[in-house]
Amino acid sequence: MLSSTNARLAAARRLTRRKDRRDAGRFLAEGRQAVREALRSGSVLELFATADAIARNADLLAGVAVEEISAKDAATLSETVTPQGLVAVCGRVDVPLADAFATRPRLVAVLVEANDPGNAGTILRTADAAGADAVVFAGGVDVYNGKAVRASAGSLFHPRVVLDAHITDVLAAAGEAGLTTLAASGSGTDDLDRLADDGTLAQPTAWLFGNEARGLPGDVVDAADRTVRVPIHGHAESLNLAAAAAVCLYASARAQRSWA
Repeated sequence: MLSSTNARLAAARRLTRRKDRRDAGRFLAEGRQAVREALRSGSVLELFATADAIARNADLLAGVAVEEISAKDAATLSETVTPQGLVAVCGRVDVPLADAFATRPRLVAVLVEANDPGNAGTILRTADAAGADAVVFAGGVDVYNGKAVRASAGSLFHPRVVLDAHITDVLAAAGEAGLTTLAASGSGTDDLDRLADDGTLAQPTAWLFGNEARGLPGDVVDAADRTVRVPIHGHAESLNLAAAAAVCLYASARAQRSWA
């Protein structure tokens, strides 16, 4: 079992801080699902686990080099309430903005100044499930935050992910790649259902989603090709960010398959 003072374990502990993740070019992925997808993607640099976690994940860890650590040390690597005892140190997986649009994607999710890591991870997972080719983070949350990685449930390792992009550059890249930019807004001019019915959503699309509290900045809304509202058929005032993103992305996914 590794000592608590082991240098590699100490370096891994520092990755719970954003600055250290940025400086090291590494991050932590915790839990069976995240570690499984990290292993499949070839992103794992080191793997730490408690004896109990090694026993519970024997199938996943067969033939994989694992450093055994104590439950106490596993807790210091976790940013969750209930540590999983299985943590991988991974190399960053994000790509440059130009790479994300180089293959002329059909569906892209863009988060503009989102600041909740749980929402970021959830939307990343939803975008992956909807078949999005890329997820772009324009300011705001660090997607390598432990809560975000956990919420993504392994989807961080699937679509192309772009970090710290400037929204002006994102809009320019989307336009050059032939994507229509749709700004999700409660006061949007266009109704989501109508765009699904008239074939608009069948076209290559970049959805723009804003901050949880403030929505999209006014200049971003103005720069988008269209502003779109999700119809509210009941008495709710609105949808939260993650729910609205799920509705919009799946509407596009369905339209792109139906009109293909």
